[in-house]
Amino acid sequence: MAREIAEQPAALAATFEHVLPLRHDITRLAAGRRHVIFVARGSSDNAGVYGRYLTEIHAGRQASLAAPSVATLYGANLDLSNSLVVAVSQSGATQEIVDTAEWAKRNGAAIVGITNDGDSPLASTADVALITQAGKELAVPATKTYTTQLAAITVAVDALAQRPGTLDADIARVPDEAAKMLSGSVEAAADLLAGAHDVLASGRGLTFGTTLEVALKLEETCLQPVRGLSYADLKHGPIAVVDADLVTILVAAGDGPALPGMTELAGLVREKGSKILGIGGDPTFASRCDVNLPGPALPETLAPLALVIPAQRAIELLARKLGLDPDAPRGLRKVTQTD
Repeated sequence: MAREIAEQPAALAATFEHVLPLRHDITRLAAGRRHVIFVARGSSDNAGVYGRYLTEIHAGRQASLAAPSVATLYGANLDLSNSLVVAVSQSGATQEIVDTAEWAKRNGAAIVGITNDGDSPLASTADVALITQAGKELAVPATKTYTTQLAAITVAVDALAQRPGTLDADIARVPDEAAKMLSGSVEAAADLLAGAHDVLASGRGLTFGTTLEVALKLEETCLQPVRGLSYADLKHGPIAVVDADLVTILVAAGDGPALPGMTELAGLVREKGSKILGIGGDPTFASRCDVNLPGPALPETLAPLALVIPAQRAIELLARKLGLDPDAPRGLRKVTQTD
C-alpha cells in the first residue's frame, strides 16, 4: 500500500496523458444528452460522488448516483435516452457494474467506462472507455486506482462543459501537487487516530467524496468503524454525538465556498471537546485543528485528486501501529462481487 501511494503522481500524469485525447469523443457521445448518471460501488462510488458535484458545478448538467439494484434486482425499464452513464470500476469486472452498464445501454443510455483494465468487460461494453494508467494494484485498499479514477472523471466531466479545456492549466499541476503530498510527517495524525474511541469524518461539496473515501479507508484498512457525514447532515442532529471520546476528521479544500463553513464547524466541534484531524484547508482552518495534514495548492475543483494522499499515508501508518496488515485487510478481496 505504501509503495502504491507513492506511485500516484506518476500514475496521475500517465492517466491524464492517456485520456485527455479522448475528451472530444466524450463531447460527441454526450451531444443532446443532459443527464449524467454515475454507476459504481466502494471507492469507485466515492469517486462518483466527486463526479456528481463536478458535473453540476463545472459542466452545468444534472447528475446523480445510480442505485444498481434498480437494474440488477428489479430490472426496471427506464427511458435513459437523455442520459450519459459513467460506469466506474477499478477491475472493470465487477459483475453488478457491468450488468448495470449493459442495462443502461439497452435502455438508451450512452456509456463511458472508467477502468484500470482495457481488456475488461466494462471496457468492452462502453461506447468510450477511459483506461486509467495506475498499473497493477496489489494492495487490497484502493489508492492509485482511486485517484486515477478521479483524473479520468475530471476529463469526462470537462468534456461536458460549455468550454472544454478550461481546467487544463490546473490539470497540468496535479501530478506535482500530488508529489508534494508524499512528504511531511503523518505520525501525529496516526497517533491521534490510534488513541480514538470513535471517529467521525465530515466534509462538504466537492471534497465530500474525499471524506467518504477517508472513512472507508479507515474502516477497511484499520478495522475502525467510521461514519462519514456531510457538514450539513452533521449539523442536523448527529452533532449531538460529538464529545471528548470522539476524534473528528474534517476535510476541506484550500479555497472555495465550502471552506468558511468547514472552518466554523471546526470551532463548533472543538467546543464540544472533540480532537480534530484536519485534512487540507487554509491556515485559519488548520489553526482550529489539533493536527492538520496540509492539502494541495489546487483549486477546489481539482483538490480531491491529491487531497486524499496525506490521509492514505496516515491510515497506512496507523494500520501498522495497530499490528494490522494494510495490504490485505481481514475478510476483503480486491474484486468484490455483489448482486
